[in-house]
Amino acid sequence: MIIRKQFKFCGGHYVRQSSFSEKCSMSNHGHNFEIEVFLKSDTLDNAGMVVDFGFIKNLLNDFIDSFDHCTYMWNKERQEIKDFFKKYSKRWIELPFTPSAELLSVMFLYTLDQIIKNTKFSNGEMGVESFSVIVHETDSGYAQAFKEDLHLVNYKLHDIIFSDDIINTWKNKYWRSDIDNNTKFEGPKSIQYFDEDGNLTNDIF
Repeated sequence: MIIRKQFKFCGGHYVRQSSFSEKCSMSNHGHNFEIEVFLKSDTLDNAGMVVDFGFIKNLLNDFIDSFDHCTYMWNKERQEIKDFFKKYSKRWIELPFTPSAELLSVMFLYTLDQIIKNTKFSNGEMGVESFSVIVHETDSGYAQAFKEDLHLVNYKLHDIIFSDDIINTWKNKYWRSDIDNNTKFEGPKSIQYFDEDGNLTNDIF
């Protein structure tokens, strides 16, 4: 079974060394990005779900929202350009790769994969895995990354540098360190109810 969750944000970037579009390569430009996140499992949890959609949103929202109203820069970008955006914009991200839709999709999948592997599930979820991520730059063009594309990742999560303004919006400012230290994130739990005698129960019928 495969489930999908959609996220949207606006952001800007250069894509250096483009073979065709000079506009993309030589000018900072923006997109209304749409991200589709796919998870899979061969079993369902106590609620008959792969995993609760609300949990996926809470799990990924801080990271994906970091890219909203933000400029993404390759760490090999010219220093004067990096200095400009860091001086005049509160929201910027310095990436260890050129921010094409293809490599952004791989990065989101890599991050999703790391978070899922570090989550302690407790509502009957079994074998939940990242499956794929799609990054739409336009209505007619997108890039899709699969697990076999993770060989393109030659960096760690701490190599992605976020501005202080972005970090200060995170509910958990240390989530990357938690992953590095194998500290488990608390997964979704079943909603509990009280029966007619006031006893706590999961059975609502």
